[in-house]
Amino acid sequence: MNGCSINGGIKRVSKKIFLGLIGLGTIGTGVVRLLSENRELIKRRLGADLIVKKIADLDIETSRGVPIDKNILTTDANEVLEDPEISIVMELMGGYEPAMSFLIKAMRNKKHVVTANKALLASQGHDIFRVADEEMVNVGFEASVGGTIPIIKTLKESLVANNIESIFGIMNGTSNYILTKMTDENKAFDIVLKKAQDLGFAEADPTFDIEGIDVAHKLVITLTLSYGKRVALDDIHREGISKIREQDIEFASELGYKIKLLAIAMRKGDSIEARIHPTMIPFDHILASVNGNFNAVHIVGDASDSVFLYGQGAGMMPTASAVVSDLVDIGRDAMKGTWRRVPLRSFQKEYIEDINLMPMDDIVTNYYLRFSAVDRPGVLSNISGVLGKNNISIASVIQKERKLDDAVPVVMTTHRAMEKNIRIALEEIDKLDVVLGKTALIRIEDPRLK
Repeated sequence: MNGCSINGGIKRVSKKIFLGLIGLGTIGTGVVRLLSENRELIKRRLGADLIVKKIADLDIETSRGVPIDKNILTTDANEVLEDPEISIVMELMGGYEPAMSFLIKAMRNKKHVVTANKALLASQGHDIFRVADEEMVNVGFEASVGGTIPIIKTLKESLVANNIESIFGIMNGTSNYILTKMTDENKAFDIVLKKAQDLGFAEADPTFDIEGIDVAHKLVITLTLSYGKRVALDDIHREGISKIREQDIEFASELGYKIKLLAIAMRKGDSIEARIHPTMIPFDHILASVNGNFNAVHIVGDASDSVFLYGQGAGMMPTASAVVSDLVDIGRDAMKGTWRRVPLRSFQKEYIEDINLMPMDDIVTNYYLRFSAVDRPGVLSNISGVLGKNNISIASVIQKERKLDDAVPVVMTTHRAMEKNIRIALEEIDKLDVVLGKTALIRIEDPRLK
């Protein structure tokens, strides 16, 4: 519905863009709140009113703490998907099904869609984007990676002229909160995890966060935008933080490092190195100062050099901010009579190819190794002998006169070594009668060691 007025010879047109929302959980509620509280601000920037016409959720009785007209609530998502006035549908329910079916139906009905569903995009994004191309509609997904941090927009627009040399990201606030508390308060993983759950930073089942699955979803999306490549989730090497112990954090500090769960991507000729794991980084590294539940991404482009993005990676209002930014982008295109000014995956679809991932066995980096060794002569020579046999050079050794479970911790850092050689060596070392238990391994990313 349009209206107009004349003021100073300028014709001002007032427009309305009708929205549908599926999923009135934390993020959905935040979007409704933001659209209401900042309605006039958004209107001045967009040139149109964003109006939520219909909201679908299984629970339409519980109050969300924001004013919502009960007449727009429904338990039937089809009322959103089939309303001819609704031009943009927000899928904020999460999960795989029926979220995927809702997105497909919305696009088949010629509606643009906005989603924060990183798991769905990482696993079935190719099909979602294919349907979007067929129906000539847009897909907004800024909120799927980094919450309010504009990672997707930066890669799709600001760094469009750059070959992306590397990406180092803290992409999960729960894991970063746990590692921060373990470092600052010298507490065990299990204790800090329980506190994070009590505070609502971690789910009752924290597996997606602490085992790096959430980060993997985000890295898959980021890799496609950075390199124009299709990526299979299961092909990315992933380790979580559940095996990190207080003594590892103490030794890291003694060596001048902090431990962070990092998503890492690097361009290696025609291949891409991609991995997720706990990583030791120097105290003066820009990511070392990212604490609590904050996220950050350090991107290096061949023209831009270093770009650092930092902020809240989750939460009601930060994520809602990213969702509304997608609504405004799509609204701006619609008002100009275009349907997609920026390619969905940064690259034109005919140039999207399968990724050539470097095998994890072939990566080369530095390593921290903590052995639980029997306190007797010759232990160090036995261990170093196996390492040397496998072309692994020792950079430093720490051996303390303190026993843990009848063993003495022996810590070594290595010069740059191949992952395959490290694995072969540790398999042999862990079978030595002077070594008790499995060796702890944490990779080190320190530019000074290269």
